[in-house]
Amino acid sequence: MTYSKGAMIYEGKAKRLFEVEGHPEWILQEFKDSLTAFNALKKGSFDGKGRVNRDITSLVFRFLEKRGLPSHRVADVGTNEMITEKLDMLKVEVVVRNVLAGSTAKKFGLEEGTPLEKPLVEFYYKDDVLADPFISDDQALMMKVVKTQSELDELKSIALKVNAGLIEFFGAANLKLVDFKIELGRTKDGRTVLADEITPDSCRLWDKSTGEKMDKDRFRRDLGNVQESYVEVATRLKNHWESK
Repeated sequence: MTYSKGAMIYEGKAKRLFEVEGHPEWILQEFKDSLTAFNALKKGSFDGKGRVNRDITSLVFRFLEKRGLPSHRVADVGTNEMITEKLDMLKVEVVVRNVLAGSTAKKFGLEEGTPLEKPLVEFYYKDDVLADPFISDDQALMMKVVKTQSELDELKSIALKVNAGLIEFFGAANLKLVDFKIELGRTKDGRTVLADEITPDSCRLWDKSTGEKMDKDRFRRDLGNVQESYVEVATRLKNHWESK
């Protein structure tokens, strides 16, 4: 099937969104080569990043779909684009932590790499102006992220199922899933599905054998080899999962 890119709807830090001509129910999502950190205070890029992140996201979404966790993905097009279902996006980022790292480890004065007894699920109010602040369940309800506690519980349940799937998915490529964030939206018939992306931009991934960081922390912390790490993650995942 041929998809025709229409007018641009929105440009964010990592993606551009376009209409799909003749299909008002879809959006064309273009993955950019840009890198940002600290709410876009730090900026960079590397050639081919959009392609790498599109390919990783596509593999992840297809893997999770087979395990009963649907996403907004419709089809991959071009080298760095994806046709997606138009959703009513929830104003929340859901974070799952398996190991303490980054600002959370610092917040509690614990050593980075400390494993958690069980996954920790957190909500962050999605607003760039406010720097996506952490919110409690009651604050999420106050801000009308969802209407009821049962809906919040559904988001937690989805996040934990995604976590279990991603641990298997990345683990098969010798990568430890430290933490990740997801975004969710509602379809016209009220289903809650995964949206946006799941990539080294949105996950902390450490090599299981060496502990080497293989994600955006290489950019955040000026560790170098950012492009090489993203490409390595994509290569490992493709080698293991593309034929499955």
